Amino acid sequence: MANSPYGRPKSQNRANRHVCYIAGVTHLPAPLDEVSEADFDRVFAVNCKSVYLAARHAVPAFKKQGSGAILNVASTAGVSPRPRLNWYNASKGWMNTATKTMAVELAPVGIRVNALNPVAGETSLLKSFLGEDTPEMRARFLATIPLGRFSTPEDIGNAACYPCSDEAAMVTGVCLEVDGGRCI
Repeated sequence: MANSPYGRPKSQNRANRHVCYIAGVTHLPAPLDEVSEADFDRVFAVNCKSVYLAARHAVPAFKKQGSGAILNVASTAGVSPRPRLNWYNASKGWMNTATKTMAVELAPVGIRVNALNPVAGETSLLKSFLGEDTPEMRARFLATIPLGRFSTPEDIGNAACYPCSDEAAMVTGVCLEVDGGRCI
């Protein structure tokens, strides 16, 4: 059996090899001072506290086995914020910072931590991002994506494969935009 980069045998069993944090919610577009405290709390509970809670359970198991990969799904909103989604943007920026912080702390024990920053896709969040889901609003948003389309589940899944793989053994603390060029 081949050894991992940490000198441990690579497991043929894929159980407990990686964890992906994919949960996300937003508030409706509004000026930052008009977002309710309840909406703010919900955004931070789902987008931030869930990462903390999941890490509290996954990290001890990864430490015990001496390896693991954590993949956080943040957003282009954490890299290139848009007006009227301030608290959502901030929560995804937090996730990017948490990814880098986790990577620095966990690398010495063989745990890699990376993030994806997808652009909006055809999900239940799209209407919330747009404010109203009309052909005009979609066209306006698509005009900000150089490749000219929303992301697909396949785009995100394909991008997630590499940072979770053995081939990414030297990759940690990376926040990868999967955005058709939106953050350029």
